[in-house]
Amino acid sequence: MLLSERQLAAFADKHAGQIPFDTSPRHLAGPGDARHVTHGLAAAGWSAVSDPLSAEIVQRSPDLRHRLQFDPQSTTSAWWRLRAEPTDTEPGWYAEFGELVPAEVLTGFTDALIAPPSQQQDPWQPVTSAGWQRDSDGTVHSPDSMCHVELRPLSEFSRGPSWHVETREPGHGQFHGPRIWHAYFDERTPVHLVGSFLTALVDRSPLQRGMYDRTGHYSAAQKPSPLRPQQVVDAHTARVESLRARARSARRQQTKPAPTPAKAHAHTAQPAARR
Repeated sequence: MLLSERQLAAFADKHAGQIPFDTSPRHLAGPGDARHVTHGLAAAGWSAVSDPLSAEIVQRSPDLRHRLQFDPQSTTSAWWRLRAEPTDTEPGWYAEFGELVPAEVLTGFTDALIAPPSQQQDPWQPVTSAGWQRDSDGTVHSPDSMCHVELRPLSEFSRGPSWHVETREPGHGQFHGPRIWHAYFDERTPVHLVGSFLTALVDRSPLQRGMYDRTGHYSAAQKPSPLRPQQVVDAHTARVESLRARARSARRQQTKPAPTPAKAHAHTAQPAARR
């Protein structure tokens, strides 16, 4: 087991001492605890390949195809980077996320990487169902107009359309304010992963933050949560256990031997009697 009881206990120790506040909308809730992401992947069998004494965390999937890098000392705007190597049947792809992307929204992406959703849906469907509005240029924005989702068309720098998500300070007229966080999915990123990220982003359920946790913007609404601190910890533990079970089930499916062809019947059916 790559995720130890000591690591789970450390998460519990921090959150058991915090009074949770329901924080919304999600795109302004702030980064939260990065362990929502890293614990989930570790429970699914991803191994840590980075220096344990470094602030940077690098995890690699059991099949060595996927690599997640979390670098809180990054000199760029991307603190999270996820790469997939190409295979004989699938292309490689790349996605990145900014410092203040909520960890719980990012887990929508990483959880779907561990166990794809049963139904593949149009990525726009959860966004429009949540009441986000489409601008004349095709960009969809949140009700407060601070978060924008755009599928940018083919360009000289890409072989296909790529997804861009940005949360920005309020601007003036046609001018957007400074960027708070971003997410980028290149043209080869599987559509179901993008859809899972957007589903988590537009979810109206609040995220829990401690009293002094950093939010993405001062306009984020916060109120005392009906959840007790232990319930927040229990929800994290239950999710980790669920991911562990799903990953184990997926591995069993991959290693299960192919069914042998059914044996031909010893006697073939007789043709129907002619009239």
